[in-house]
Amino acid sequence: MSTRVALDTSALMMPVELDVRLFDELERVIGAAELVAPQPVIEELRRLSEKGGTEGTAASVGHDLATERCLVVDTEESYADDALVELAREGSVDYVVTNDRPLRDRVLEASIPVLALRGRNKLAITQP
Repeated sequence: MSTRVALDTSALMMPVELDVRLFDELERVIGAAELVAPQPVIEELRRLSEKGGTEGTAASVGHDLATERCLVVDTEESYADDALVELAREGSVDYVVTNDRPLRDRVLEASIPVLALRGRNKLAITQP
């Protein structure tokens, strides 16, 4: 089975907000992987994209990246963070990518490593 990596809303907004080459960084840190985005993350990006401004642009780009490059998965949870924790607890993913500290802590509690920004534009793994 290939490595499965779940992306949260903040991760998908990194390319615009933080000038991070997200997919290149994922490849550099963990190699080839199947990328997944829970449906609630897609919905959150869609809602944020309607706001306009920098955040809206970042969310719009993130939404496009998610729908083009990720497998969109359904979950029982309707809130994006809860959906990612659900995937982690089920063992459905090998990593979660997020810059959200409370979410990171919840995923680590589920014994799943987290990829987060370290420094200006590099991803690093935090082990549980």
